[in-house]
Amino acid sequence: MIRRTTAQIAAMCGAEMNEAAARRADDIVRGVSTDSRRPAHGMLFVPLAGERFDAHDFAGHAFAGGAAVSLWQAGRPVPEALTGRPLLLVDDTLAALQRLAAAYRSQLPVTVIGVTGSNGKTTTKDMIASVLAQRFKVHKTEGNLNNHIGLPLTILAMDEDTKAAVLEMGMSGFGEISRLARIARPDIAVITNIGDAHLLQLGSREGIAKAKLEIAEGLAAGGVLFVNGDEPLLTEGAKRAHGYGKWRLETFALGERDGGWSAKLIAVAARDTAFAIRPPDGPEWPGEFRVPAPGRHNAANALAAAAVGARLGLDPESIRQGLASVKLSAMRLETMTAANGAVVLNDTYNASPASVKAMIAFVGELEGYRRKWLVLGDMLELGPEEDRLHYETGASVNPGEIHAVLAVGERSKHTVRGAAERLGPDRALHFGDKDALVRRLLEELSPDDLVLVKGSRGMRMEEVAQALVRG
Repeated sequence: MIRRTTAQIAAMCGAEMNEAAARRADDIVRGVSTDSRRPAHGMLFVPLAGERFDAHDFAGHAFAGGAAVSLWQAGRPVPEALTGRPLLLVDDTLAALQRLAAAYRSQLPVTVIGVTGSNGKTTTKDMIASVLAQRFKVHKTEGNLNNHIGLPLTILAMDEDTKAAVLEMGMSGFGEISRLARIARPDIAVITNIGDAHLLQLGSREGIAKAKLEIAEGLAAGGVLFVNGDEPLLTEGAKRAHGYGKWRLETFALGERDGGWSAKLIAVAARDTAFAIRPPDGPEWPGEFRVPAPGRHNAANALAAAAVGARLGLDPESIRQGLASVKLSAMRLETMTAANGAVVLNDTYNASPASVKAMIAFVGELEGYRRKWLVLGDMLELGPEEDRLHYETGASVNPGEIHAVLAVGERSKHTVRGAAERLGPDRALHFGDKDALVRRLLEELSPDDLVLVKGSRGMRMEEVAQALVRG
């Protein structure tokens, strides 16, 4: 984590020290905290303000928990309880946090890999980190710390001897990825894909591609931008992006193709995926590569990780080992076992029409199961076309591959309507709540069945997966 003197912290974030801070200018500050409820011994406390809270009110708690110094919005009255406490006065505490992170990143000889995309960015981040850990000390985004607050905190939590940092970048509107990229200044950037998530904010898939391509605005000169070659909006948009020519564009995609990284599927199972890799400038690498993540889309994610690893000098065998040993974040195609022995695929971290259709196709390809069930929740933030997008998702079900669709949520009534046209009304059912859905499914579930559970984060569909495990 960051380790700087009070004076250095002030200079890095553009702060003015009060008298108490000036007296302790040479004291070492270790780490950054934004939560006054947690111990903060020797740390910098950053009081952030939101619509419903203002952490300035809790700075006293942070000092009681051991904070060494706190940012403070200039012009805001300092309560008597903080008299004599070291404060760094700034125009805006969030902006100061971001400046501090950008300054810290610029001081470290670390290679930064930025990852964004509509789907798969967390999985790809985990895969890249696992590959690079075969040679380097790696720091990566944990949990969902991928926004304008989480990314600066992730950077500031990085040790100074870190050799590679894999930073996930999320967004919901234009300008957000640009801001994150300018803070992180990635040497390598990866865009996994574009889907239908955030259509409400961005209006179209073209808008989504434009927003994701903002990552190139912070890309270092001489860097590399990897984009999914199966997404023409990304490849064409990257060629038109400002600064193209200062950095290199490379593609990755499934299937045989020239001019980019390609992967050929060998086998897809419920627990892993095997594939072959061919680099753009040579023959296919020997042997198969395998990741403990099911689905053809995860072969594409793993290919991106392999391309990043190769760009940073790793040999194919090290990349093979890194992919095989990856530990994925929870609720991203997490394989669980129901109480009766059935296989449950918990992919409930989030959902969009593209990701749900991909999972429906993936489940349809799996063999060795008596029946395959889809348990789906609403997909959120889809804008005025949400009814149509839910319907089309349900209508993508192949009746020869999927036994039944069970859904919950107001929007998912349209998913069931689409699925019923393919499966019939007896095999496409809507439920008013999750408990009723779980009871019905447990009545019919067999030990040799497979269940996919998926929905947007706000639907908390993991509760269904957990209930199936409990039985």
